[in-house]
Amino acid sequence: MRTAKTQRTIYWLIRIVTYFIVLVIASIILKIVWNGLPAINWKFLTTTPRNSGAEGGILPAIVGTFYLVAGTMIITLPLGIATAIYLSEYAKPSKFTRTIRLAIVTLAGVPSIVFGLFGLGLFVIFLGFGTSLIAGCLTLACMILPTIIVSSEEALRAVPQSLREGSLALGATKWQTIRKNVLPYSIPGMLTGSILGVGRVAGETAPILLTVAAFYLPKLPKSVFDQVMALPYHLYILATQHPDATKVRPMAYATALVLLILVIGVNLAAIMLRIHIRKKYQW
Repeated sequence: MRTAKTQRTIYWLIRIVTYFIVLVIASIILKIVWNGLPAINWKFLTTTPRNSGAEGGILPAIVGTFYLVAGTMIITLPLGIATAIYLSEYAKPSKFTRTIRLAIVTLAGVPSIVFGLFGLGLFVIFLGFGTSLIAGCLTLACMILPTIIVSSEEALRAVPQSLREGSLALGATKWQTIRKNVLPYSIPGMLTGSILGVGRVAGETAPILLTVAAFYLPKLPKSVFDQVMALPYHLYILATQHPDATKVRPMAYATALVLLILVIGVNLAAIMLRIHIRKKYQW
């Protein structure tokens, strides 16, 4: 009787905490929408900034954020999935592989500013890329690579061993088994890690502050060695560093709303793709 009462108490405590978190998140989103929506129009989305960002639009910041996300995922996904395949399918249990997994999990918890300093020292200064799009993408790739590896490895391990054994019994090679019988069923789980990575890349400020971001660029980048504007850094400057904070406050909320819509849109697209693949490949 006492155990049942304790369970009900814990259940209601968890439920209350969940409702409180949802309420806080909903209030934040509502405030951003309420203050940012009036400032959003076609001109705001398609023009370049003027008067040090106090006037005009945020087109370069939108394009720069898209380039950063796309470039980072192009670098990260092949490396992350290849590493996960090696650790899950090829590497034998040993002290070396356990050390690698420990290092990956540890890197996943390193603060983003540390990756920013790492990118500044390695890509910007040592390799001579300067503050550029390629330096920012490589820094962000290093930051989210552990998340991609961990989620991809877990997705591969979730595929039943019987699928591998059946394929090998029919004479398929190890790689043919992985490519035909393992990867198609693990893609939905891999997309989960990709969704987390996209959200983090689009919203990070500290790494791009040191490697790629510029506050005021009234033109679009033409090469991977150009600086770019980015929505999170643009929002940070408008909200905290701009001399005329009252004037740019509506633009700050509007920028936050655009960033929120961009992240939600990309996540929804990835979720829909994951659902489609999950329905197509079931065991």
